Amino acid sequence: MDDRKRKALEKHGWRVGSTAEFLDLTNVEVEFVEIKAALAVALFKKRQALKLSQTDAAERLESSQSRLAKMEANDRSVSLDLLVRSLFKLGANPKELARIISSVTLPPRRRRVAV
Repeated sequence: MDDRKRKALEKHGWRVGSTAEFLDLTNVEVEFVEIKAALAVALFKKRQALKLSQTDAAERLESSQSRLAKMEANDRSVSLDLLVRSLFKLGANPKELARIISSVTLPPRRRRVAV
């Protein structure tokens, strides 16, 4: 958000902050969410690169199309373990996973302040 818009909102009584601040997430929780989201996007891109439909990819994963859709949408019911195993089953290797994880841009660390 640009500075002018932020100041205008604050002038009218709005508090402007990040999602992490709103949800009171710790730095570790933010990092986990961002990495999980990056893996979900990577799964979608991997399937697209292989030119597979969700149904075909789900078959390779021994899963259902609806479950794969949830994986790609980063549904909260999908575990990190499932995303990693699915990427491996579609041909990703440990180096690719390391690249995906290391490419995650994290917000600056914040300190919690007791009120």
